[in-house]
Amino acid sequence: MGGRKPYDTDAEYMNFTRLFRCSNEKGYFTVAEKCSDFCQDDLADDDIMILDNGEQVFLWLGSRCSEVEIKLAYKSAQVYIQHMRIKQPERPRKLFLTLKNKESKRFTKCFHGWSAHKKPPE
Repeated sequence: MGGRKPYDTDAEYMNFTRLFRCSNEKGYFTVAEKCSDFCQDDLADDDIMILDNGEQVFLWLGSRCSEVEIKLAYKSAQVYIQHMRIKQPERPRKLFLTLKNKESKRFTKCFHGWSAHKKPPE
């Protein structure tokens, strides 16, 4: 059939991977860390997620997130990166923007059983 790529042999990044949900659904902006065994279903379409894999920090935008959430989540990601520069100076992170359904391999490999064909709940 073809199209298969070799599996990652180094999963060191999983030791550093963290996922945060940014939301203003309660009328105020919050950033909350998801549990360590998160999956693709944890990506909320009306929110923004911050994913840290120890090298890159991704700002994932759900298709129904608000402009206010984008601004506040972007600022939160910048503050988080600055904090991690102090906490883990040997692992500097760069910020990447990721849109729903346009996720890179670097992003999707942090999720167990990622499926490009998965239909999100409406």
